[in-house]
Amino acid sequence: MTSEYRHTPVLLAECLEYSNLKPQHTFVDATLGGAGHSFEAAKLIGSTGTLIGIDQDEVALAAARRKLGTLPDDVRPRLELVRGNFGAMDEALLSTEVPGVDAVLFDLGVSSVQIDTPSRGFSFKENGPLDMRMDPGKQTLTAAEIINTYNAADLTRIIRTYSDEKWASRIADFAVRARQTAPIETSEQLVDVIKAAIPASARRAGGHPAKRTFQALRIEVNGELDVLRSGLDAAIRWLNPGGRLVVISYHSLEDRIVKETFAKFANRCTCPPDLPVCACGKQPILDIVTRKPVLPTAEEIERNPRARSAKLRVAQKR
Repeated sequence: MTSEYRHTPVLLAECLEYSNLKPQHTFVDATLGGAGHSFEAAKLIGSTGTLIGIDQDEVALAAARRKLGTLPDDVRPRLELVRGNFGAMDEALLSTEVPGVDAVLFDLGVSSVQIDTPSRGFSFKENGPLDMRMDPGKQTLTAAEIINTYNAADLTRIIRTYSDEKWASRIADFAVRARQTAPIETSEQLVDVIKAAIPASARRAGGHPAKRTFQALRIEVNGELDVLRSGLDAAIRWLNPGGRLVVISYHSLEDRIVKETFAKFANRCTCPPDLPVCACGKQPILDIVTRKPVLPTAEEIERNPRARSAKLRVAQKR
């Protein structure tokens, strides 16, 4: 089980540096996965610290528990591994009975394991059922249900909004037409529909033609953008003064939400711009540490191509 989570953590050195972890700190890994980031973070907070890992995938939690369990006793922090979605962070952290936290990390990428497991339906490169649920035990909506039941207008809106797909309306129309003959139930079937919808000349550039549509469906299935907003707001509430919020995003929609959330809590004044003195009394809650996103080096991208689109942003609680 652990071997399935041989996942290379993205921007590891940068995450550790910006988290500013010290002994006795409480660190929250909101997207635990196989504990790639947490394993190294644990060494910084040591046996006097607390490490809280959140993940909705039971396989990930089991793998992380085994990996973190290999830390020596004099290094291993108090471990609290919680099954859940970071959108419900309040509930997860209340269960651990910590008064506050010193750093929270969000690594928003879908894990390599989920992508590479055909039965999960995330990959356009492997044939499998169109599922895409992060937590199949609790979620009911699947990508197959969306592609087979949403009307053309809603499919167009989802694909265009969540992926900037130029051919969204054609893909939606082709999908609606195809499902009238037989349900679209596998990733291979959907890829064929997308390829038919996108003109051959347009398919020659920009990577795999199905990449953007699969991303859009995954976001819709899991409500990822709403969950991200809820998770960021909760993390800010739980941070101790001086605590750091570290977020790695992988596409522009995520990055925009992170950037806007940081700005909202760093610039809370609602007074008219021409008012000489603030009268609303809404003081900043965050200081933005990274004015521009931190990007992976060329060397990291060569070692781990999935880091290519990563952007790291950091804020600090006042």
